[in-house]
Amino acid sequence: MSGHSKWASIKHKKGAADAKRGKVFTKIIKEITVAARMGGGDPDGNPRLRTVLAAAKQANMPADNITRAIKKGTGELEGTQYEEITYEGYGSGGAAIIVEAMTDNKNRTVGELRALFGKNGGNIGANGCVAWMFQKKGLILVKAEGNDEDELMELVMEAGGDDIKRVDEHFEILTSIESFESTRQCLEDKGIAMEVAELTQVPDNTVSVDEKTGRSLLKLMDLLDDHDDVQKAYSNFDIPEDVMAAIEANP
Repeated sequence: MSGHSKWASIKHKKGAADAKRGKVFTKIIKEITVAARMGGGDPDGNPRLRTVLAAAKQANMPADNITRAIKKGTGELEGTQYEEITYEGYGSGGAAIIVEAMTDNKNRTVGELRALFGKNGGNIGANGCVAWMFQKKGLILVKAEGNDEDELMELVMEAGGDDIKRVDEHFEILTSIESFESTRQCLEDKGIAMEVAELTQVPDNTVSVDEKTGRSLLKLMDLLDDHDDVQKAYSNFDIPEDVMAAIEANP
């Protein structure tokens, strides 16, 4: 099981708790605003907006929140102007980390992120220091229960998907950037519920870590994920199943 898959699963499990704190809504609203600013408020002509609106639907975001965010992006309503920034660095054990952020104050954000890395055994590096280890992909998670793997694979391959595999209680579907929307739309048309449908960063190789390092990395990733300016954080660490079981047994 790859570090990417494990982290995707962990983020999904903690999503309900985040939603209660308003974290998920805040991040989605920022993404809607930027997507509408860059590509217009019509999702039919704006694939990025269409993707984040699907995420908003999955998060049960109220329609009024979505409408206001779009209007702030298109300039119909006043709103904060966010800048997209990507940070790269390393965590404990040499694990590569990519952080995608949206901020209205770049100096504040980089200072806070640098402190998070430093206090948790890591450091922020120069642009490009780890990006070459990852590929941009589409990620879709579908519950394994009630779905036939062979039928799902046939649908995914016909829609242009790259790969499908079982990860814990889900099927993880990976696509190219170009075929992500067609794959997502195909599954939606077939009435197949998707628990996650987003663009992500997939590592070419993973770094296997022990329990101590795994705990440190999970703490750092959790802190990054909870930061208000961080939209997504990715890493290439791999926690063996027996080590993960030990961590979960004694949080």
